[in-house]
Amino acid sequence: MFLPRHGRGHRIPPTELDSRANIDALKRAGVTDIVSVSAVGSLKEELAPGTFVLVDQFIDRTFARAKSFFGTGLVAHVSMAEPVCGRLGGHLEAAAEELGIPHTAGGTYLVMEGPQFSSRAESELYRSWGCDVIGMTNMPEAKLAREAEICYATVAMVTDYDCWHDDHDNVSVEGLIKVLMENADKARALVKQVVPRLAGRAAACEQGCHHALDNAVITAPEARDPAAAARLDAVAGRVLGG
Repeated sequence: MFLPRHGRGHRIPPTELDSRANIDALKRAGVTDIVSVSAVGSLKEELAPGTFVLVDQFIDRTFARAKSFFGTGLVAHVSMAEPVCGRLGGHLEAAAEELGIPHTAGGTYLVMEGPQFSSRAESELYRSWGCDVIGMTNMPEAKLAREAEICYATVAMVTDYDCWHDDHDNVSVEGLIKVLMENADKARALVKQVVPRLAGRAAACEQGCHHALDNAVITAPEARDPAAAARLDAVAGRVLGG
């Protein structure tokens, strides 16, 4: 199953993506593993355009998005210490090596609100934090996948250097489109290569992704809002008794 998060023709901007609807729909469809692919800017010289970064950490700088399925009437706190499924990440790394795709395993993805790109000062700030790539789409997507107990991994496809780089202003539209198309071709090949590897998954992810809600729901059973619980029948039915 492929879900184009921006819609066909890229009609929906990052802030207006309904990530809760997307993740809820995937959960209801029986999805257990999500491989997210997204275009990003590089914050490090060595991560050149065309490189795939198999992200393992995020810094969430978004501020205008609904970030949780839970809320008043039904409160839960899931751990985001390890936001990416190590099992999926390992399979993606092996597949990238088999295909000879330039990649690096591990990295921090700074998720900004957008839709504007960074100022140079912001870009330098994020570099000082040790971030590797910057984009607009993977939060709150990764948080919601964790709440829905779905394994999640990100392939961050570098299209250009962010504005900190001296050559940023010299990138042509034609050059950027060329990198985008090459990245898309490599991404399709990577997904095709990794899917057979996912078929051997055990009933529950050994990384614990499929039990992320264990002990996460804080609201006492007698205090839970029935309407909120009903809305969460797919996402949290396992722990709510649905």
